[in-house]
Amino acid sequence: MAYEDIGFCMKGDGAKLIQDGQTEIGGKIPINLDGGLKAKGHPIGATGVSMMYELTKQLREEVEKTRQAPLNKYIALAHNVGGTGHYCFVTILRR
Repeated sequence: MAYEDIGFCMKGDGAKLIQDGQTEIGGKIPINLDGGLKAKGHPIGATGVSMMYELTKQLREEVEKTRQAPLNKYIALAHNVGGTGHYCFVTILRR
C-alpha cells in the first residue's frame, strides 16, 4: 500500500511491482536493500536513524557490492510511519 500511496505505482498495483522484481536491486525502484526494519529487529525509536544511515551509505556507495543499488539518479527516499499511523514522514536525500 505504501508503494501505491507514495506514487510508485497505480492503486492496486503494489503487488505487481513486487512480483515483477521492480523493488529488487536491479529493478526500477530498489527498496529495503538492507532487509528493512524487520531484518534489524525493528529498532523502535531508532527506525528513522536506521533508514537515514542505510540510504546515506547507499548514496556514498559504501555498502557491500551485492546489495548496492544502481546510482543512476543519486536520489533516495525514506518513508516512515510511526505509532498507530498518526506520524508519517517522507525524507528525500540527494547525492
